[in-house]
Amino acid sequence: MKKSLLLIAVMLALTTLMVSCATTGDLEKVQAQQKLSDAKSDQALKDAQAAKTAADAAKVNADAAKVNADAAKVNADAAKVKADETSVRAENAIKAAEERERIADEKAKKADEAFQKSMKK
Repeated sequence: MKKSLLLIAVMLALTTLMVSCATTGDLEKVQAQQKLSDAKSDQALKDAQAAKTAADAAKVNADAAKVNADAAKVNADAAKVKADETSVRAENAIKAAEERERIADEKAKKADEAFQKSMKK
């Protein structure tokens, strides 16, 4: 009986061992899955690097646009200053012209008065 029990136990152990061992097909499946996983991770890495490159290029473009906008603002400010200066010059020219006109009117009145005096004599 002990020999039969031992024989049955050994047979069960060998059967369990044979069933639980990986076969060549199983190993090939695992290797194929690993290769697929590696390929996916490599592709994901390439995509991430391409995205980073695109983001860096976009940042450079944005920085250049900001520099251009700042330059345009400076140019606009300079143009405004020039326009203000021109406006002040124009106002000064108008005031000077008005002053000359007033002086000319006064001289004309004096000349008219002198003429009237000379006509009375």
